Amino acid sequence: MAILVLGGAGYIGSHTVYELIDAGRDVVVADNLQTGFRAAVHPKARFYELDIRDRAALDALFEKENIEGVIHFAASSQVGESMSDPLKYYDNNLHGTMVLLASMVAHGVDKIVFSSTAATYGEPERVPILESDRTEPTNCYGETKLSMERMMGWVSRAHGLRYVALRYFNACGAHRSGAIGEAHDPETHLIPLILQVPNGQRPCIKVFGEDYPTPDGTCIRDYIHVSDLAQAHILALDYLIRGGENNVFNLGNGVGFSVREVIECARKVTGHPIPAEMAPRRSGDPAQLIASSKKAMEVLGWKPEQNDLETIIASAWNWHKSHPNGFGEG
Repeated sequence: MAILVLGGAGYIGSHTVYELIDAGRDVVVADNLQTGFRAAVHPKARFYELDIRDRAALDALFEKENIEGVIHFAASSQVGESMSDPLKYYDNNLHGTMVLLASMVAHGVDKIVFSSTAATYGEPERVPILESDRTEPTNCYGETKLSMERMMGWVSRAHGLRYVALRYFNACGAHRSGAIGEAHDPETHLIPLILQVPNGQRPCIKVFGEDYPTPDGTCIRDYIHVSDLAQAHILALDYLIRGGENNVFNLGNGVGFSVREVIECARKVTGHPIPAEMAPRRSGDPAQLIASSKKAMEVLGWKPEQNDLETIIASAWNWHKSHPNGFGEG
């Protein structure tokens, strides 16, 4: 039986496909290529170009392929854009998931691992954040992801679907082979934006806010290597295949680094001065997000292997310096 990876041409999705293939799994990828890249799809995976809002296309896929479980990455994920264009996020994230779940129920596919986010918590009430903590998103992106989790819960009660929601923190780094890495257009993530400076693609890195209640005034985030995230999705799917119940897990390193600390580490890795320029805060950015991943480690047996910031940035730099235009030419 095959594993269906939705959004498998995107950043985290493509890395998960590579890990699945390496583990000898049969993989089907579906992606509308809105933000993903055909070149990022592993050559051994069967690829379908489709949008999860297209019920007929999903039905045809489930009828053709013998799908054991679904790993769902297909969603819009930019915090800033979600605040300026919330309806796009309700349409793609919430409506898309509704269509997907309807098709899964109709075809008897009852296991799904869902790419959720730390943005479901909003401004945390404590650090590190536990799965049982209050969920009050401060941006529309986090709100739609939390609504997707809740939708799965209700569908589970009505139709027996079983799901795992993985709330992860700042995904970063690139595959050890250097074949795939992070490529967004526009790019909004801190580490690739920083690395555009030594790559000659921008003169400096902007730091959004230096007056947060943190030791150096800049936002603190928990950075987790994308290949470690990929392994967690596989472990979560295997947990469901073994009969595991609905669950939610945080995925992070449990250590926070400020924006200034990440820039300083990138300077060390690249040997470039990387000038920084201060800018106003962005709407919806919490001051501090750090995960407790104890539950994922205990229940899933997950253990991040590339949890050192210098290692993470070095893997990202290996990809970006050889692919300055991502999956494009040159």
